[in-house]
Amino acid sequence: MDDNKMVSGKVKKPGKRGRKPAKIDLKAKLERSRQSARECRARKKLRYQYLEELVSSKERAICALREELDMYKQWCSAMDQGKIPSEIKALLTGDEQKLPQGGSAGTKTSKKNNISSSA
Repeated sequence: MDDNKMVSGKVKKPGKRGRKPAKIDLKAKLERSRQSARECRARKKLRYQYLEELVSSKERAICALREELDMYKQWCSAMDQGKIPSEIKALLTGDEQKLPQGGSAGTKTSKKNNISSSA
């Protein structure tokens, strides 16, 4: 009982509490750190590739929308001059064909009549 201390009625054994000194090999610790850094760089590279692809797809969408906007502007300027663009005529005749006009047989004949009368 000489090497154990008595603290408040309990026997305390030395060296059993607290953090033990690190006995990890320094080379292994450095290698783990290097490996972690490699993995971090790989994750960063993948993240940047994903973001670049996302940006390029958004840029393509913006270009398509700008082209569509230019087309609508041309249509509006043509309509301001009293001309109806052929695309709008096609859209209007397409909408008329979709409207219900009674039975299915009557709709088919009216489609044929609209096409032949407009041509």
